[in-house]
Amino acid sequence: MIDSLTEFSHLTACDLADVLPRSQVVDRAIAPLLPAMPRILGPAYTVYCPAGDNLMMHAAIYEARAGSIIVARSEDGLSALVGGNVCATAQQRGISGLVIDGVVRDLGEIRELGFPVYARGLCPKPAAKKQPGPVTPIVDCGGVSISPGDLVLADEEGIVALPVAQVDQLLHDARDKARMAAETPLNDWAANHRQVIAKAMAGGKSQP
Repeated sequence: MIDSLTEFSHLTACDLADVLPRSQVVDRAIAPLLPAMPRILGPAYTVYCPAGDNLMMHAAIYEARAGSIIVARSEDGLSALVGGNVCATAQQRGISGLVIDGVVRDLGEIRELGFPVYARGLCPKPAAKKQPGPVTPIVDCGGVSISPGDLVLADEEGIVALPVAQVDQLLHDARDKARMAAETPLNDWAANHRQVIAKAMAGGKSQP
């Protein structure tokens, strides 16, 4: 993977989705918990939690490297995987944020921290901490299979995952496509767009 992501810091989930298959776009039900939640971009540290338990999530905040995004899968949405103290500790350790296929709690504390958390929702009841599990397994997060080290971007538009083996090429493709779009005057885009639509309509074919 590219050593520094600085030159790609302007890219959005939309930019990356333009060069990714639909299978790499996370279910929109996993969303920012608060308005204007910061965008995050970084390698995934993956976590799997069985129903009713969050032990491996708690372990992850001490094992994940600074700059990483903890991507967690919970087998139920009946108990919270994390709360305010876990988020504060993760933030102190330099973790960029959390993407959770499950629920969390302590929204007020998370708001005060300004720590990026993307999840399915809230539940005041915490999970138990009893069941050790595999470290950094491949997880299904919102319908996307995410491996440790895959690059994850989450923002107000959604969440996408780039397979680690394809990160360099996909980032460059997304950056180049975004640059071309930004440098194309609206009138030029509109003229080309109109021709494309007219051709599709004449052929009886719809465009995605």
